[in-house]
Amino acid sequence: MSSEDGLTVTERTRLRRLREYGSHRRADLDAVLGAGFLCHLGVLVDGSPRVIPTGYGVDGDTLYLHGSVAARSLREAPQTEVCVTVTHLDGLVLARSVFEHSFGYRSAMVYGIPRLVTDPEEKLHGLRVLTGNCAPGQWDYARRPSRKELAATSLLALELTEASVKISDGPPDDGDSPDAALGLWAGTVPITTVYGRPLADPVLPPGIEPPEHIAALEGRTPGA
Repeated sequence: MSSEDGLTVTERTRLRRLREYGSHRRADLDAVLGAGFLCHLGVLVDGSPRVIPTGYGVDGDTLYLHGSVAARSLREAPQTEVCVTVTHLDGLVLARSVFEHSFGYRSAMVYGIPRLVTDPEEKLHGLRVLTGNCAPGQWDYARRPSRKELAATSLLALELTEASVKISDGPPDDGDSPDAALGLWAGTVPITTVYGRPLADPVLPPGIEPPEHIAALEGRTPGA
């Protein structure tokens, strides 16, 4: 086990395939996590793997994940190793041969045994971090969780120590291969995620407009 720029390098995070795309730099991990708010939690439940999409938020060295207390995956997670993945799809890489086709992407994998957050103050703080990660300002705008709602919500905390990052961008890899003589188009097709125009709840009374922090999201990319 070794350390590189703040991240622990283990047999699980050691980069073996496409190492030129990989990184163990904490700055790269922060950039990937900061560009989104949806992750996938991988955990074993009764010996079978489950991968659950859920929201996340980051505060310092802690990754917060939340869900329902009724979810078995979240009940099992504090007792076992988990793998949390975050992926951003940035484009299609279309080569001259199908074999060389790929994607432009940014991804991170975080390993560890999460802890269940039971301290009331930390639980509120973690939920505020989660809310602010997807909609900055919404925590102060909307009603806060009630005691009953907090009791129905699980919050997990996972330390950002054992992780790896992979980033793939650029053109196809077959520009200097024999396939370059085929006369076929090759290149990339960018994919961009942006916030759209807010759509009001159909039962919302007339005259209630989106608050400034929500209206300001339109046209922006997550994490920008």
